[in-house]
Formats: sequence, C-alpha cells, structure tokens
Amino acid sequence: MKVLLFLAKGFETMEFSVFVDVMGWAKNDFHCDTQVITCGFQKEVESTFHVPVLVDTFIDEICVDEFDALAIPGGFEEYGFYEEAYDERFLNLIRSFDEKGKIIASICVGALPVAKSGILKGRNATTYHLKDGCRQKQLQAFGAHVINEPIVVDKNVITSYCPQTAPGVAFTLLEMLTSKEQAESVKAAMGY
Repeated sequence: MKVLLFLAKGFETMEFSVFVDVMGWAKNDFHCDTQVITCGFQKEVESTFHVPVLVDTFIDEICVDEFDALAIPGGFEEYGFYEEAYDERFLNLIRSFDEKGKIIASICVGALPVAKSGILKGRNATTYHLKDGCRQKQLQAFGAHVINEPIVVDKNVITSYCPQTAPGVAFTLLEMLTSKEQAESVKAAMGY
C-alpha cells in the first residue's frame, strides 16, 4: 500500500511526521506493506518554523493509480501554506484521488484544500476549531457540513481539527488501509 504524503510550503512538521512514523512502525514491526512517498512542488520544501524537508517526487510526476491514499498535513498561513495548498495542480490531484475512491487523510487545515477542490460539498468534515472557529467557517463556505469533533470520516475522506489529532488521523488511515486489528496492534506498540 502506497501513501502519497503531500507537503505544501509551510506544512507543519508534527502533522507530517505521524504518517511516516505510523506507517513505518506498521511496516517495520508488523510487516505491513505500507510505503510513504513524499511529494511537493519542488525538491526542498520548507515547513512551518523553517525546517527543510527533501521530497521523493514532484506533483507533476504523480500517477494516482499507483497510490492507495493521499495524506495532507496542515500548515501556517504566515509560512505560505495556502500558496501551494490552493494551487490548482494540487486541487486537481485531490479531485483525482476522490474520483477513484482513494482515501484522503488530512490534518487540521489540510482539510481546506480538500474542501476548496469541491469534493466536500455536502459532506461532513472538520478543520481547525480554535480562534473563534475562523477556519471552520472557511470550510463551511466551501460547502462542507462542519462537525466540531476531533476526527471526522465521511466515506473516503478523513479530516481533523488540530495538531493534537495527528496520530489519530494516521491510525485511522492505517485502519482503512489494513484492518482495525492491525491499527490497534501498531497503536499499542507505539504506546497509544
């Protein structure tokens, strides 16, 4: 199972690392066939708080059929997150994953490009809930039915409302890719 982990400029490192760790534990300790491929618009993507990460591949090289899921960490507007997260090439990638019924897992404001792509119209979702719910209002403006809960799953799409939910999203993704039992085993091994 291959997970495409998309890194927009200004992504949050904590929300990125959980996908690598959870899938890595599943592969290393439980022999799950889980592979994470990082992707961006350029080779080096600078995260929130200026941590540079080198990605495996570029967005223009992606063949959606080769992947089982798309993972999207959120990020900070002050670090340019929406400049790339709202890029039409990324929105088209999201649409392609959804059209093929593949899992899309987002953390925090990673739900906003998912909603901007149009695939959340009329569907349940959540996003960052603090600061007077300003991001949830944006999500609603994109047509999503906002549920103020930590993690919301609607068919093939996972959304969550803050960085604290990051491990839960990664475990939910693992469960959807494998099984509840497999995800629970990895979760226990990691001390959750």
